[in-house]
Amino acid sequence: MASLQFSASHLAGTRYKHRTVRCASERQYLFNRIAPVYDNLNDLLSFGQHRIWKRMAVSWSGAKRGDSALDLCCGSGDLTFLSSEKVGSYGKVTGLDFSKEQLSIASSREYLFSKACFNNIEWIEGDALDLPFPNGYFDAITMGYGLRNVVDRSQAMQEMFRVLKPGSKVSILDFNKSTQQFTALFQEWMIDNVVVPTATVYGLAKEYKYLKTSIDEFLTGRELERLALDAGFSNARHYEIGGGLMGNLVATR
Repeated sequence: MASLQFSASHLAGTRYKHRTVRCASERQYLFNRIAPVYDNLNDLLSFGQHRIWKRMAVSWSGAKRGDSALDLCCGSGDLTFLSSEKVGSYGKVTGLDFSKEQLSIASSREYLFSKACFNNIEWIEGDALDLPFPNGYFDAITMGYGLRNVVDRSQAMQEMFRVLKPGSKVSILDFNKSTQQFTALFQEWMIDNVVVPTATVYGLAKEYKYLKTSIDEFLTGRELERLALDAGFSNARHYEIGGGLMGNLVATR
């Protein structure tokens, strides 16, 4: 693996790479701050359903034994670990994120899980808008709850297209910006009455209030499909899951 070592004693042998990141500094600060309780909150706020959605996302990526896969905006590593299990010990998975704290937690989870296939994972602190990989490098890409937060979605999509091999897929899981009034109203109610109050218990109400605005400013399923096609993908389809509260874009290079 790479160069920077964590200070925690039980992670003395774990390292990750660092690159300059171009992002909104307040968004980077937000994800660094919520990192310690991110996984617990995901379980509470989705009633555990996020694990199902993430398995679906990895399955849609088409990752298989021996592949080289990239998990963008990997956070604490859920999709990275699932991809690692898909590609096996003879494959390779790269988890890239702009949050050093999230990567630290992801790496510590790798150590705690101690699965043999997880030796194929490399963690990189980097920029989704300027990926440090050559053209046509990966067989599959996943991205969970990241596209909504990048400062330039078009550039991020173009970078994913660039580093994918021809015929390979990207699978992007995120909140769904529904065009159905009932679903949109229910999603807003959940944020106001479940998400923010729960986050308040952890002292993170302010950090989670941004969700409503970020979803409002996000793209609908059709707009995401168009974004992928404009980046050069040959086809793209957006699936509504989780009762329409979540969505998953699948695009083929």
